[in-house]
Amino acid sequence: MEMQVPAAVVNAHQAAVRPDFSRINTEFRFSPQLHAHFDRQTRALWSRWTATPRPCFNPSLLADIRAYYNFVAETGGSIDCGDGSEPIEYVVLASGMPGVFNLGGDLDLFRQKIDRRDRAALAAYGRACIDVLYRNYVGHDLPVTTVSLVQGECLGGGFEAALSSDVIVAERGSRFGFPEILFNLFPGMGAYSFLDRKVGQRAAENIISSGKIYSAEEMRDLGVIDVVAEDGEGEAAVNALIRQRSRSRNGMAALAAVRRRVHQISYGELADVVGVWVDAALRLTTRDLKLMQRLVSRQNGLQEPAVVH
Repeated sequence: MEMQVPAAVVNAHQAAVRPDFSRINTEFRFSPQLHAHFDRQTRALWSRWTATPRPCFNPSLLADIRAYYNFVAETGGSIDCGDGSEPIEYVVLASGMPGVFNLGGDLDLFRQKIDRRDRAALAAYGRACIDVLYRNYVGHDLPVTTVSLVQGECLGGGFEAALSSDVIVAERGSRFGFPEILFNLFPGMGAYSFLDRKVGQRAAENIISSGKIYSAEEMRDLGVIDVVAEDGEGEAAVNALIRQRSRSRNGMAALAAVRRRVHQISYGELADVVGVWVDAALRLTTRDLKLMQRLVSRQNGLQEPAVVH
């Protein structure tokens, strides 16, 4: 979606007073890497990230997402649109970079910290990741439905981010996978927990351990994603889903809350897995780190980031 930023824009790090808005879309800029807008017609709060220099979760982007999620919580579930407030019913994750949802963890940072045996830094990065994933997973403690719109490559931590939402909509050309096993590691920020709750232990381990790249249709057939849209029609598909659920939105939001309770993932579980991930990362060999560096190079070029020979 081409987003036109109005003259009055909220800077989430600086502005204490929000400007008045009297337009259909209310927009907020949190940093050059993250902005959001509220669509009054669908009552959906959209965020889009445009990470630099690589489309991955660098520490600055994680801090921006945390600031945005603090903002979401502080709204209390409604947005002041100038001529009145509107309830937030949907919170949507999406990318501002064409062809890439997110390529996952900051592998260059991982390699540097592993080289230096910096356990504390690796653990801090892992906690920063699960902090934001968990906030989205619990729906920001608001009666909302969370949605991930995937348009393009969705790998590693990007896939974990998508899995943290109640609903995943993906365009047909999108691709999903966990390349970590190719350099002798595993995705440690929620992949196992989210997939185990969705598709069971065996399927979760197959997806994580294979290193395979899956199509959107394959992910839908496995029960991982919910809707496959034609390329270029992902946003329309999200809006159509919202309209379809308009009469049952309260019940569907409650059903999502029940799902979280019955198949509960605790923050403690995610934190414990991060600990296992840190231990495993510090056991990587020189060969493993060279393979990781090759993936960094491919992240930089937005090439085939999950193929290693």
